[in-house]
Amino acid sequence: MTTGMRELVERHPFMAGVSEESLELVVGCARNVAFAPGSLLCAEGESADTFYLLRRGRVSVNVHAPGRGSIVIETVGPGDVVGWSWLVPPFRWTFDARAMDRVGCIAIDGACLRTKSLTDPSLGFELLSKVSVTLLARLQATRMRLLDLYGDQRVE
Repeated sequence: MTTGMRELVERHPFMAGVSEESLELVVGCARNVAFAPGSLLCAEGESADTFYLLRRGRVSVNVHAPGRGSIVIETVGPGDVVGWSWLVPPFRWTFDARAMDRVGCIAIDGACLRTKSLTDPSLGFELLSKVSVTLLARLQATRMRLLDLYGDQRVE
């Protein structure tokens, strides 16, 4: 049985509660993609043009630290999302995202979403509200990671 793009997008947890009108607009920007283990979904500093809704597999979210190389900030999997840099100028990735195993996801064209959000502010509000929740969760994960790394150091 073949599953259509609308159903794939609608079933993703990130899209829960999105209006029918907004769902249709998002589906019009979406395509199904897969990544082999070790492949980059996005690379820090490059043009941010895609928003990924993860369906299967795991992705490591990494930042580059001078003298330390790549540091894993978080590992995400099915039901999670990768990438909000398409939403905020200058539209450049601020991290790397690498497939840890075979990854299947819905790739949503960022320029398409930005254009549709400008013509339909309710779509923009819904997306920004949902991305904000994800961003807060990532910031909390980063905070916990920093506490693990540096928690035993005291400032006098």
